[in-house]
Amino acid sequence: MSEGPKPTRRDMPVVHLLPNMVTIAAICAGLTAIRFGFQGDFERAVQLILLACVLDGVDGRLARLLKCESPMGAELDSLADFVNFGVAPALIIYVWALQDWSGAGWISILIFTICCVIRLARFNVGSKSETEIKDPNFFVGVPAPAGAMLVMLPMYVSFMFSVEPVLRPELMSLYAVLIGLLLISRIPTYSFKVMVISRENVRYVLIGFVFLVAALMTYLWTTLVVIVIAYIIGVLWALRGPRKA
Repeated sequence: MSEGPKPTRRDMPVVHLLPNMVTIAAICAGLTAIRFGFQGDFERAVQLILLACVLDGVDGRLARLLKCESPMGAELDSLADFVNFGVAPALIIYVWALQDWSGAGWISILIFTICCVIRLARFNVGSKSETEIKDPNFFVGVPAPAGAMLVMLPMYVSFMFSVEPVLRPELMSLYAVLIGLLLISRIPTYSFKVMVISRENVRYVLIGFVFLVAALMTYLWTTLVVIVIAYIIGVLWALRGPRKA
């Protein structure tokens, strides 16, 4: 009985394309967020960036699970991070709060975006370096997805209270620059990739996850404000830990 044609060395299982498909879907989410931002639908634009954050956390883990990591996938992921967490949030914030202060406001957006691309370039170089000493428990500086979450905090607060931008344009510009500087800083920030828990606590983690999902679905903006504040507290606490050279 014939078993059919055997795959050649140039063939690739379709399932190995899934991580890159997820990354491309994240890019589509980020670009569509820009579209909604220019149309004035800011809440949907922010939601799409949040979706891109979720997809960004899925694609790499999916590639490792399927054992199909590739240099192309790594480069595609880095480009997706720049679009979704450097370009999209910056443009949406500019349209939302900084158009009336276009000159200085645009400069602050450029600074944030350039800081994001520098941070990604530094991360790519560091991940390929064989001599740099890395502590798997910490990132150097704020990661790009977290930076996007932080820079959009004023938007969450405004949406939570259904009001106009809570910060004046000059303060929003300074805030965007501050977050950009955190991206390229040398401060240690916690990495949750290597976090482990005891088997006895698994049930509590799952219950907490259910509570978090329910809160996001019911009180999205309030929950995001709480998450960002908790992250800021975590960054401040991590400053007590070992610094990277």
